[in-house]
Order: sequence, then structure tokens, then C-alpha cells
Amino acid sequence: MKKNVLWLAAGSVAMLTSCSKLGPLSPDYFTVNPTPLEAISGEVPATVFGNFPAKYMKKKAVVTVTPVLKYEGGEAQGQSATFQGEKVQGNATTIQYKVGGNYSMKSNWAYNDAMLQSDLYLQFDAKLGKKTVTIPEVKIGYGVLATSQLLGRAISSSKASVAPDAFQRVIAQKQEANIKFLIAQANLRTSELESVSIKDLVNILREINDNEETRALSSIEVSAYASPDGRYDYNERLAEKRQDVSTSYLQKELKKIKMDADINTKFTAEDWEGFQQLVSASNLQDKQVILRVLSMYEDPEQREQQIKNMSEIYTGIKEGIMPELRRARLIVNYDVIGRSDEQIVEQFGTDASKLSVEELLYGAGMLVSNVSQKEAWYTKTTQIYPSDYRAFNNLAQIAYEKGDKAAAKQYLQKALSINNNAPQANTNMSLIALGEGKVQDAEMFLAKGSGSDIFNDVMGAVNLAKGNYVQAATNLHDTKSNVAALAQLLNKDYVSARNTLDKIENADATTSYLKAIVGARTNDANLVSAGLRDAFAKDPSLVQRALKDLEFSKFASTVKSLAK
Repeated sequence: MKKNVLWLAAGSVAMLTSCSKLGPLSPDYFTVNPTPLEAISGEVPATVFGNFPAKYMKKKAVVTVTPVLKYEGGEAQGQSATFQGEKVQGNATTIQYKVGGNYSMKSNWAYNDAMLQSDLYLQFDAKLGKKTVTIPEVKIGYGVLATSQLLGRAISSSKASVAPDAFQRVIAQKQEANIKFLIAQANLRTSELESVSIKDLVNILREINDNEETRALSSIEVSAYASPDGRYDYNERLAEKRQDVSTSYLQKELKKIKMDADINTKFTAEDWEGFQQLVSASNLQDKQVILRVLSMYEDPEQREQQIKNMSEIYTGIKEGIMPELRRARLIVNYDVIGRSDEQIVEQFGTDASKLSVEELLYGAGMLVSNVSQKEAWYTKTTQIYPSDYRAFNNLAQIAYEKGDKAAAKQYLQKALSINNNAPQANTNMSLIALGEGKVQDAEMFLAKGSGSDIFNDVMGAVNLAKGNYVQAATNLHDTKSNVAALAQLLNKDYVSARNTLDKIENADATTSYLKAIVGARTNDANLVSAGLRDAFAKDPSLVQRALKDLEFSKFASTVKSLAK
């Protein structure tokens, strides 16, 4: 960020002819840089450099210098600095009579719009011994360039964050069941077929078959396994038998409900993968030793032998791990198909309470375009699902973009009372705080806004408000908005600012006013004229600002002509 500094150049000083008094200072020997001053982050900073020439500061003199910014209806004092002659006993900066001396002083004023037309003076409070001496005030600068203060206008046209729905018309589902077998056996036991998981799986198949409009079968799978103990060739035959009997069982169940479906089958002779998973999740003593054996040996027989050699551990494996691996996995993959767009809209009209919160949010966001209809859908959602913050946030988004910031704030406060960490609601509150000039509050809310769709945009606006123009332009690089253009303009990237302004959808008065400023800074009289003409037509209140705005000092006649 460029630091804006007010320089009071050292120079010659005109004094009264009497060498016994402090004389007036001529404004002809003072310069100010920059002229005009500039508002940054809501303040007008200045650094004054000056010089007391030789034989000006009397040995018993004390002079207090105060920068004062005067404007219509008031004035604001800056920070004073006091200087003293060499015979004065005090804590002020001493200036030698014969050689004089340089000095510097900093001031900072809180900006207000009246400062657009203002004059900067130095005022003096001087004493010579016990006598008060009058030194006339000196005008050293004029006006405040306050383009950065257009942030409030630019933000008002920003898009607020929408909390998204999680609606999915087609949701993939899976129902799984296990059939366990005794060691070295492949027969189906009644106790296994009557388990809850098997009954649930069969019921899902029946539900899919009976509800073709809302359920769609994707696949049926059977995977059979043998535990990794015993000979490999025996286990291979055993796993295949378990596959066949499980598949046969499923085929009979499908026939009962008259459902025509293929079954994908496979078998695994020795389930070392399942073995490793179960050991990792177990409380077996020295389980890390077992896992190391699995990593060291690829050959199944070597693995088995090494594990059996650990006799103390193997007992726990034989009793707790192996029985779980003698199984067949039955899996039904299917899709749950939700309401169509037409059905959602129809259901909203008849009885919205039968819609899920995701269907309601989806309908409000995607199925209706009229703003009043969106408000109706979101309002109904808050009534049916009052513990979901998203509808309150989205009502705030609508209110904000309609210009009703008070209503937006109320909705957001409700949203945050439900979920204090809601990223969209926090980002929107940050946006509102920026519009109110409360930069610290904006930062506080934005700290919880990560994940919001406008997070980077608001981060850019916060940096802009803080005077970090380079970072703001970086945050807003891919955004086409008034805020992004303002950041580029203040960063002196006029080509990018013009390009951004030309691509803004729903351009408003602020867009045109910023174009005029770009024109003024690039000496493009046509752009100044066109931009101001459109800005005044869309927002007549900008006429008075433009008449005072020092951005247009070189185009004063154009502004006056358009303001008539």
C-alpha cells in the first residue's frame, strides 16, 4: 500500500522586520505532497516537514504548531508539535537561534464527507517569554481525495452469499448382509438366513421391485471367502461352494418376488485383506508383529506358517479372527429416485410439509425465478424446518440485494443463532459490517466465513477497507464487480479497472461513476463525460459529490455542464 504523506517543504520564511518578534510565515514557501490529501481506510494521514530558518526561533520563544483541516460546518485538529528556543527550560524540541532547524510532525484525521472540500492550515500558539505572540495561520493544502470511501457504495451492489441445498434427485444406496459359515463348511444355516441383515436385504429387493418410479436396481453382488488357514487348493474349492450356495439362495428370493436381475459373483480363496483389517482393528496382543509378518511375506503358506509359529497369538486369531472371515457378502446397489421438478412444485402448492428441507431449498433456488416467490418458498422452509439456518440466510441474501440491510441483518442474526459457524451467514454479516464502516467487526465475522461462495470477494473488500490495495486486487482478481474495479483503480491498474467495469452485469450508478474516475485519471474526456452522464441519470445524489470530487479537478467545466 502506498503511504500517503503530507510534506511541508523546508523553505524560506518571510518574517517581520523586527528581530525581537516572531514574524508571520508566508504560504508562498510551503508545498504539500500529495496535493490534495487522500483518505485511506477511513482516515486522512499526513506527515509535515518544516524548517525554522536561522534567527527565527528566539531564544526564549515557545511555538506550538497544529495542523487543522477546515471544511464547511467544522474543522478537525491534527496532532500538535511544540518547539522551544535554546534558553527555554522544557521538554519540547529545541531550535537553535543562529542556525535554525528542521522538524517533522505527523497527523491523522478521521474522514468525513465534508472534507471533500476542505483546506489544510497550520495554526501557531506562540509565546516569547511570558508574552503571547500572534503568528497568523498559514494555508498549506486543500481538499481530500476520497475515492477509497466509495467502498460503501460499491459494497451495496455486491452479491450476498447463498447457502446451497444438498438436493440429489438420484441417491446411490447400498444394502449389505453377511452369511457366515462354519469351518470347512459351505451349507446355509437357518440361523444365518433368519438374521436381521438378510431379512433387510430381501426387503430392499422387494421394495425396489414394487416401486420402480422411486427405486432403481443398479447391481446385485455375491462375494464369498474362505479364511486363510489350511491348504490353498482346498480353500479355493470351499470359497467357490460358498459363492454358489449364496447365489442360489438369492436367485430363489428373486424368483419369489418375480424380479428379473443378474447377480455378479466372485470368490476369494484366502481372505488376507479381510484378515489384515480385522487384526488392525482388534485388541490382540502383539498385533503389530502379525502385521509385520503380512508385510514381509507375500506367499500365503509362508504367512500362515509364520503366524502359526506364534502359538500364544495364534489362539486369539483362531478364535476371534478366522470365524469372521468364513463368509459370503451379499450386496444390493440401488438408486433412490426423488421427485421431479414438476412434482416438487406441485407438492409445494398442495402440502409443502411433505417436502424435505433439501427439496424446498432446491425449489426456491432453482425452480422459481420471481423474487417474491423465492421469498415465499424460503419463508415456508423456515416454518417447516426452523432449526435449519440456510433458509434464514437466503432470505437475508434477498433482502440485502433489494437494499433492505436492516431486514437482512435480522435474518442473519436468526441464522447465526441456529448455527454460529455458518459460513454464508458470517460472510454476509461481514458484508453488512463493511457497509456500516465497521472493519473490525467485518474481520471477526469473515474469520468464520471460509467455505462461502463469496469469501474471497469479501476478503478483498476487507483489505480494501484497510487500505491494502495490492492484496485487495489479488483477492478480487477473478471478480467482475464495483468492489473489484475500485481495488484495481486504487492500485493504479487502470486498464484492469476499465476492463472489469465494462464486464459488470447489471451495471449501476457506481459503475458509471468509477468509469468516469478512470477516465479522469487517464485523461479520457469522453469517458469522464459518458460515465458522469450515466451516473447522474441513475443516481442524482452523485451530482453533488462530483462537483466536490477532486478526481475531476481537471474536468470541472464538464461536471458543471452535466450537473445543470
